[in-house]
Amino acid sequence: MLDILKIIFCTPFLIYSCYSDIKTRRVSNNVWLVMLAGGIFFVLYDISTYGAAYLPRLFISAGFIFVFVYILFQLGVFGGADAKSLIVLSIILPAYPKLQVFEHSFPLNKPLIDLFAFGIFGNAVLLTIIVPISLAVYNLIKMKAQVDKPLYIFIGYKTKISELANKHIKLIEKFEAINGAVKFQFKRGGVEINEKVISELKTLSEKGLIKDEVWVTPGLPFMIPITLGFFVAIFYGDLIFELTRYLILSS
Repeated sequence: MLDILKIIFCTPFLIYSCYSDIKTRRVSNNVWLVMLAGGIFFVLYDISTYGAAYLPRLFISAGFIFVFVYILFQLGVFGGADAKSLIVLSIILPAYPKLQVFEHSFPLNKPLIDLFAFGIFGNAVLLTIIVPISLAVYNLIKMKAQVDKPLYIFIGYKTKISELANKHIKLIEKFEAINGAVKFQFKRGGVEINEKVISELKTLSEKGLIKDEVWVTPGLPFMIPITLGFFVAIFYGDLIFELTRYLILSS
């Protein structure tokens, strides 16, 4: 019953964070502070119920996730809101919740590593595979045989220079005008789009040095796959572990 209450408690915070991430690509720190403050009651109840034996599980979960997401954040592959959400979840739910619905027990598959937040992260990463596949399908339908840079179809799409403003996107390539020619080069992490960049691109387009379309990459609101990964972990388990086991057993 307590695990159900924890899930019900966490759900509104995750749903709101998805909404905020989609609208602004930001989630206020207050969301996680309020979630943590409320979650402390669950932690105290668990400690009072299970005693000191509960503390090692809590410290392992919170400590491991903190170090793990901190490294990813420092490497620039993880956002602050994403990291904070997993840290708070690792405190409230250090292990996979166990649910009994009618005659069915959840999660359906027993995880190899009983760290719930880590399972959420793995599920989220696997679910993001949908994004490059969807982009590739979109680009192939739109451009058909006129794809000039095949590798880019998995990470972005083409858009008109006049439509660059006020969108959560980055240029895939940096550009430089040299001796009447424009050189484009892939830039890891993308190029931030501001008024100066748009103005320069428009000038180059008007001079006929570049086309009116450029490759851009969308900023992925990672709170969405984290939230989906949360529910997948609850009801199914660890997608990566199950996929790995399937590939090994079927080989």
